[in-house]
Amino acid sequence: MADLIRLLPDHVANQIAAGEVVQRPASVVKELLENSVDAGATRIILVIKDAGRTLVQVTDDGRGMSAMDARACFERHATSKIREADDLTTLRTKGFRGEALASIAAIAQVELWTREQDQEIGTRILIEGSRVRTQEAMACAAGTTLAVRNLFYNVPARRQFLKSDGVEMKHVLDEFHRVALAHPEIAFQLVQNEHEEYNMPAGNERQRIVHLFGRKYDERLVPVEEHTDFVNVTGFVGKPEFAKRSRGEQYFFVNHRFVRSNYLEHAVRKAYDELVSRENYPSWFLFIDIDPAQIDINIHPTKTEIKFRDDRAVYAMVHAAVRRALGRFNIVPSLDFEPEPAILAAFASHQSESTPARTTVPAWRPQDLGAFNAPPRPSVEGWQQLFDLGSAPSAPDPAPTEAPQRVMPWREHEGTPGERPVFQLHGTYIIAQLRSGFMVVDQQRAHERILYERNRKMMEQGAGLSQAELFPRHVELSAADLALVQDVLPELRSMGFDLEPFGGRTVQVNGMPAEAAEEDPTRLLEDLLEQLKHERGTLRNERHHILARSMAHSMSIRPGRVLATAEMHDLIDRLFACEMPYHTPSGKPTLITYGLDELNERFER
Repeated sequence: MADLIRLLPDHVANQIAAGEVVQRPASVVKELLENSVDAGATRIILVIKDAGRTLVQVTDDGRGMSAMDARACFERHATSKIREADDLTTLRTKGFRGEALASIAAIAQVELWTREQDQEIGTRILIEGSRVRTQEAMACAAGTTLAVRNLFYNVPARRQFLKSDGVEMKHVLDEFHRVALAHPEIAFQLVQNEHEEYNMPAGNERQRIVHLFGRKYDERLVPVEEHTDFVNVTGFVGKPEFAKRSRGEQYFFVNHRFVRSNYLEHAVRKAYDELVSRENYPSWFLFIDIDPAQIDINIHPTKTEIKFRDDRAVYAMVHAAVRRALGRFNIVPSLDFEPEPAILAAFASHQSESTPARTTVPAWRPQDLGAFNAPPRPSVEGWQQLFDLGSAPSAPDPAPTEAPQRVMPWREHEGTPGERPVFQLHGTYIIAQLRSGFMVVDQQRAHERILYERNRKMMEQGAGLSQAELFPRHVELSAADLALVQDVLPELRSMGFDLEPFGGRTVQVNGMPAEAAEEDPTRLLEDLLEQLKHERGTLRNERHHILARSMAHSMSIRPGRVLATAEMHDLIDRLFACEMPYHTPSGKPTLITYGLDELNERFER
């Protein structure tokens, strides 16, 4: 019987190994940037074309390589970072496995120019699919330039699994941010499709955060600084009021290496207890400096996973450092003991029509609201039967299962000025009396359903109502947010946004959706983008649904807003004119009903 086991050729083995190291263009960006950092560069330039599919090029002014090293660096397990296994306990460089360049060269066309600082002539090498095509001496700048072209050109199946340019560029930016944040002492430049996205001089950590995420972050940061003999924790955390619904600004760096750790994340989130809800995510940029012998980073080829020898001590230090920073800057929740405005407004209007709605009435008693339960005259047929205040049946009516009529006649049919009784509770819920009990409407969710269906219709028609700004406003975005805006710009315009690029990372707002004309464009765009990023993680292929849903959530009225009686009636009218009035686009209920039988049971009648 013939032997079956054989050694794979090197180029095949490299392609297989590349599956772990190089998953997308962002993986190439990470490896090349980290090599430049390890080479002692003071300035690094990253050039991207077509989100990295066509070109990823990194240029640095580091120490460069000799002709022999330039050829050897593309061999598997070839590295200058370690000599023996014991070196792993003192490791402070980014790379040490010697797998990255070999893996990249196996699935791309790679060109290398490099020259040592004290040499006059450098080396050029061209490699395709692990095979060296050219090696020659040539004049070039000191340092190293490595260009990776046509990624996965010889593995078409892998290339087909890449996402859109917008998605891939977001991953590239994520990797760029992680390396740039970890090394503020290095100047970084990013050029995408011949357009300069970033040009950041060397500076400190705070300056680097502001350069990457915008000037507004300067006032959002709270410094963290704790030093012990075992571990040092420095950096910044975001103020609780600026927490967002989506992840993306949570960074841990251990010995200047970006890592992911659910354990450390729990320590930070625990420090924000009672300050930020579980649905929101505060920002943090934390740098942990610890003896390399106390950690193990050699877990996965990407080196983003980490183990601590004494994880409990690190957890306690991170938690205490963040908690102390928040306390030092008086970041504590405020308590409001002001009486409920809606109750005061209702009582004031009941006492006197001329009394302002927000007037405080010292002698208010809960039983004074009893007069509001007086039933009006019977309403007309149709959907108003649900709200008929006549004799109550023995059992509550079930919720309708079919679509309601387009208009719900809340006003009385004889033309009298009377209206159905409605009441607002805690600036969040609207209570309306029913024939068989009462209904509670969540005003934000109801408004979200209304806006969602309106937005879908506008996008289908391709023309939304827009109100022009008297003076155009300018909104500065991060590079990732700007790419996202450009990706969905046609849909934003169909919903009433009149936006155009203004240069750099700024967009000019010439008009806003008519219903959001009074909103702050910066806040509305940031909320919309945060919600959009949150939604894209689960529904990537339903762009119109995601945009309409994100826009509705961003523009919906917030809990705590006091509504006039006419506004409450109008909100309920428009809710029941929707195709699906009972749930938000995410499936959460907009209203619930309580029957008289349920109340009688609770009161043991």
